[in-house]
Amino acid sequence: MDSFWYSLNATVPVFAVIIVGYLLRRIGLLNEGFVTVANKFVFKVCLPCMVFLDLAQINIQQEFDGAYIGFCAVVTLISILGTWAMAKLCLKDKSEVGAFVQAAYRSSAAILGIAFIENIYGNSGMGPLMIIGAVPLYNVFAVIILTLESNDETVRKDRRRIPMTFLNVLKNPIIIGIALGMLASLIKLDLPQMAEKSIQYLGDMASPLALIAIGAGFEGKKALKKVAPTVVASFIKLIGLTALFLPIAVWMGFRDQKLLALVIMLASPTTPTAYIMAKNMHGDEVLSSSVIVVTTLFSAVTLTFWIFIMRQMGYVAG
Repeated sequence: MDSFWYSLNATVPVFAVIIVGYLLRRIGLLNEGFVTVANKFVFKVCLPCMVFLDLAQINIQQEFDGAYIGFCAVVTLISILGTWAMAKLCLKDKSEVGAFVQAAYRSSAAILGIAFIENIYGNSGMGPLMIIGAVPLYNVFAVIILTLESNDETVRKDRRRIPMTFLNVLKNPIIIGIALGMLASLIKLDLPQMAEKSIQYLGDMASPLALIAIGAGFEGKKALKKVAPTVVASFIKLIGLTALFLPIAVWMGFRDQKLLALVIMLASPTTPTAYIMAKNMHGDEVLSSSVIVVTTLFSAVTLTFWIFIMRQMGYVAG
């Protein structure tokens, strides 16, 4: 029962705030404009402040784990290439390949993932190290796959998007926040209290505001479209990848925050960015939106299950 309540305490508050956002949108208190602005504000300001301060306040030389970052990167790469190969072989409708692959591997690791870790441990924990290993690959391969698998011949031939993506990864606000936080830790930067408090206030807004925006932007009716590929992609996203790689992570000795961050990387729902990119690059945006809705809905159950299993087996301590 202790493990059961631990897992519920880890997930229920997160999804409860998402439901609040959904209800506020339904009664007209929030609108699409709020969702757009809130997502941009969280991504460009709040999350970078959070990860910067969390990293600046730890001993990065002691906490930095190259093997862990490498594991996150290798697992992400295998997940992407394996899902891509499977989609190319198995999907009858080749117009769905790009959107299917992106939706099946691309987690909401930065926004929703950090919210889970912060809810359990009170800070972003090993989240920034996981982000370093996984998120750049998420972004780069999303552009590569959607370019090569686009339903628009003009997009397929425009390969300039791919090298530009590497530059955009370096300009990612969260990556910049992580880099500055690691630098601040290395040089043992002592921020004035007023500056630290100001950054902390902005960082503290990240999780609740992001969760409200996710709930307000939730559109359940889209889950009824393209049922078969939606179910398969959602299964891969929420269960398949985690069932495959979590035992390997345990065997390699990852525990507690590191193991939890890996579960978030593998099993958190598909990021809403997948829909935006699929739409802009002439992929199957209907399939993308369906997978986002289904994975967001059912991750409340699956994430609780994975955390319960880890806690019950003694791999995650509270």
